[in-house]
Amino acid sequence: MAPAGQPSGDEPDAPRDGRDRFADDLIGLDPHDPEAQAFAEHLERMERPNSKATVEGMLSGVEDFARCANRAQGHRRVMVVLVVVLILFGVLVTVWNAVGFMLGTFLAHAG
Repeated sequence: MAPAGQPSGDEPDAPRDGRDRFADDLIGLDPHDPEAQAFAEHLERMERPNSKATVEGMLSGVEDFARCANRAQGHRRVMVVLVVVLILFGVLVTVWNAVGFMLGTFLAHAG
């Protein structure tokens, strides 16, 4: 029986990390080895069932991007920052255009 607050492996809805889920793929590897843990996490990301057409799927993609960005170093880190700045600039231009259009339409009909 599992300790209080922790699911046992027999429950169908129990969350399982990549190391348990891919135990057959990790046979012979040290479960405490950081490279084996990273490989298990990689397998988990590759087989994640979330659809990209849902909000949850899109947010998980952002989460994966943020994790990878935090691990990036050197020129890859610079490229990640550049991509984020370009995305934010695109959002800013879009919002500016939308506000300008709304104000122009409102003022044209008000006068």
